[in-house]
Amino acid sequence: MKYVDEFRDGALAQNLAASLQAEVDPSRNYSFMEFCGGHTHALARYGVVDLLPDNVRMIHGPGCPVCVLPIGRIDMAIQLALDQGVMLCTYGDVMRVPASEGLSLLRAKARGADIRMVYSPADALTLAREQPSRDVVFLAIGFETTTPPTALVILQAAREALKNFSVMCCHVLTPSAITHILESPEVRQYGTLPLDGFVGPAHVSIIIGSAPYEPFARAYRKPVVIAGFEPLDVMQAIVMLVRQVNEGRACVENEFTRAVTPQGNAAAQAVMAQVFELRDSFEWRGLGEVPSSALKIRPGLKAFDAEQRFDLNYRSVPDHKQCECGAILRGVKRPTDCKLFGTVCTPENPMGSCMVSSEGSCAAHYTYGRFRDIPVGAA
Repeated sequence: MKYVDEFRDGALAQNLAASLQAEVDPSRNYSFMEFCGGHTHALARYGVVDLLPDNVRMIHGPGCPVCVLPIGRIDMAIQLALDQGVMLCTYGDVMRVPASEGLSLLRAKARGADIRMVYSPADALTLAREQPSRDVVFLAIGFETTTPPTALVILQAAREALKNFSVMCCHVLTPSAITHILESPEVRQYGTLPLDGFVGPAHVSIIIGSAPYEPFARAYRKPVVIAGFEPLDVMQAIVMLVRQVNEGRACVENEFTRAVTPQGNAAAQAVMAQVFELRDSFEWRGLGEVPSSALKIRPGLKAFDAEQRFDLNYRSVPDHKQCECGAILRGVKRPTDCKLFGTVCTPENPMGSCMVSSEGSCAAHYTYGRFRDIPVGAA
């Protein structure tokens, strides 16, 4: 298949659903976590969940980088913009993430802060060139997918000796988070989060390859199938996971062969290694402190590290008391388990990060799945 619409073909989806129904063991239940928010979106948007057998459950993981950004990091960015007068640039979804005291970057902008939405870190670099009298800070977030572009603009700024450009680095790493979930009490101690395997990230795996998932597939005996974002990709990945479980295997398989290789993108990995190094620990919203799960700018490039340049100190901030985003990001609860979902908390008025991005679990379910919650025959 070569074209996108082929990966959304309804007849092929029905065939895959029939194959899946034939593969599952009716005497057992299957629970698979899709880590990436793109897969959560595909499951909801294309009605894939409705095609799955009753004993196959999909658990939404923490796979949206906007969703896992903790409040304290947004507070640091707001402090930079409001108190230190920098021009803060970041991606559109980040602008709406709730922060402390009812603020968000968007609301801080309404108070007069110079906060700008950009489509890429290169846009922020251009602004720094055009306005040399202003300090321009790029708030960089994302998994391994968006990390290479950030690295490239830092290197470019160093080559040009731009003194008014820096980056607040909040890039996080996927394999560490998956390991953290597998080590969580909900999985290992209490068994309240049954996990039989993972649908592995697509775009992340294009960068890092499939090999980094192999150690925890072996150590934790959990199969991983890397899948593309189209509905037939996800369905085929679920079929492959069911087969592994039935056969007692736990290995890494690659459904997304048209884009992912075992080694990944060597050039992207090289530029990341040139610019970044591991943080000892980093707080993820919903997961808490996760060891070796994020990146920071190397000391040799500290002139472009906003945390060093502006002497920023991170302070952890708890989420809204009634918001269940933390539990939803860990897969322990579903969006409908939150009292705020669909009433106080909507995409127009998000109370938690899961409702901000279109790939967040709550936003995806609100947009595509909430009407399935209404009992048949209800008014």
